[in-house]
This record gives sequence, structure tokens and C-alpha cells, in this order.
Amino acid sequence: MTNSLPTFEQMTLTGSDAEKFLQAQVTCDVTKLGLSYTPTAIVNLKGRIQFGLWLKRHGEEQFEIVTASDCMSELQAHIKKYGAFSKFEMSDPDRVSPCVVGDEPTFSVDDANCNVEHWMTQSIRTGNYWITAQTQGLFQPQELRLHQRGGVDYDKGCYLGQEVVARIYFKSAPKAFLHRIQVKNQGQGDAPMPGNTLGDSKIQVVNAVATDDDTFEALVVARPEQLADADAMILELPPALQASVAREA
Repeated sequence: MTNSLPTFEQMTLTGSDAEKFLQAQVTCDVTKLGLSYTPTAIVNLKGRIQFGLWLKRHGEEQFEIVTASDCMSELQAHIKKYGAFSKFEMSDPDRVSPCVVGDEPTFSVDDANCNVEHWMTQSIRTGNYWITAQTQGLFQPQELRLHQRGGVDYDKGCYLGQEVVARIYFKSAPKAFLHRIQVKNQGQGDAPMPGNTLGDSKIQVVNAVATDDDTFEALVVARPEQLADADAMILELPPALQASVAREA
């Protein structure tokens, strides 16, 4: 199994309608964005993540958007389609480097002190999943605990796929959701590819990274009982991501 290093690109939306457009597209509340990257998503009509994004704001009318390189051209086409009559300009994308500041995974236009492998390892430790072309349309935001990271706002109003996302929150809860695990790889080399399942189980890999020759750590979506039956060690996530994914009464 070959698992290449992820790459990411950033583009800018600038204009009087940029905020309004993004507010009708992404799961977070765009009016609350600041100068640090916020994880969020654009979901499809089935309420599954089509584009995993990080957004930050530069002033009233300018926003930076980061996504995986293999999703960028499709994201640009999506923005052109839905923003055809909106007043903003979209820049050409540029490569942006994954880096870790303190213990927090983030991005930088300067790659001098960036290490992709370190970013991947720290991202898995902190639940900072990344969506690539292989995993588009597979996961719901709540399954990936995006709402526990400030990436889903249930009071902001309508956006694409909002009805499904809200229904899951107010009327049910995902039965399978994000966990961090460690697995012996039985000498198979690389960590499993995103979107794959582990063996014959229904445990679905979101992201994984090899920690030594025969062990990998992964973010997976699974039911708790599936993990109990699997040959995997469950590792801790940050406290906010250890809470129940169900709506608090």
C-alpha cells in the first residue's frame, strides 16, 4: 500500500459578496472567522463532505481558502458555478505548506520550517483530518467531529446540504464517528490509504501515518463496538473530541 504525502493549495476570495457567498456554502459561521485557520467544509446534498477546507479572514472582503491539492480544481469549478452572479474575485491557487506551530497543525506560505510528516502525525493526534479526492463524499461532518472543532454552526442559517446536517444533529446522532487508533501493520509497510477499510471490518480510514516499520496511527470512522472487536489500540484525542457526538439535551 502506497501512501504519498499530502499537498495543499490556497486561494483567495476578494469582494463585496465574498462573505455572503461563503456563508451560503460552508458549514461554519463565516462572520466569526479571524486571522487563524478554521476547519470547515462544503457538503453535498446528502450532507457528506465534498470539500474539506480551512478558512481565515483578511479584512471585511478577503478570505483565504485552503484545501488538498487534488481537490482544488473541482473546488474552483464549484465556486464558479455557485458564485457566477456574486461580486468577488477568485485568485489562482498557490501551494501552501503544512506546518506545526506550538502543537497546532496549520499552514504557511513559507516552507522553511515546515515538515509534512510532522504535520501529519500531529494532525492525527489532534483530530485534524484532511479530505482528499479519495475521501470526497464519504463522511458527514458530525462523523468527523467537525462540530466539536468549531467547524459547524447550527444557528447560522441555510447552506448547501444544511438540512441533512441539521437533521442529524437535532433528530439523531451518527452511530459511527471519529477515533484515533494504533494498529500493528503485520509487516506490510506503508499505512493504509484514506477511504480504505481495515481488513474485513467496517472501520474506515480517514487518514493514517506509519509510526515505525510495522505500526501505524490512524483517524478512523467506526462504531465503538467495531473497535472493541478489532485488533487496534484506541488512543486519546484532545478533550473536546472525547465528548459524545450526540446533541446535548
